[in-house]
Amino acid sequence: MFISEYFIVFPEGDVQEIQGRLPFNSLVDMNGNVLGLPLPTNKMIVFKVAGIKTDEKKGTSETYHFLELLSAEELIEYT
Repeated sequence: MFISEYFIVFPEGDVQEIQGRLPFNSLVDMNGNVLGLPLPTNKMIVFKVAGIKTDEKKGTSETYHFLELLSAEELIEYT
């Protein structure tokens, strides 16, 4: 039996488990859900997947998605 676990790592270092793998450079909300473009407004809390690391051990795989917080100015190009 092989278990795959997926996590998001916030800029402050907090870790939260999520349902599945996220694409690199995708925009996500605070729960790790991928956001569709265009965004409705630039006044949202949005993170970008800036890095992905997978730790494989016997019978398990843990994938960590490192997030970067985007500012309102950075979000303008996605609205």
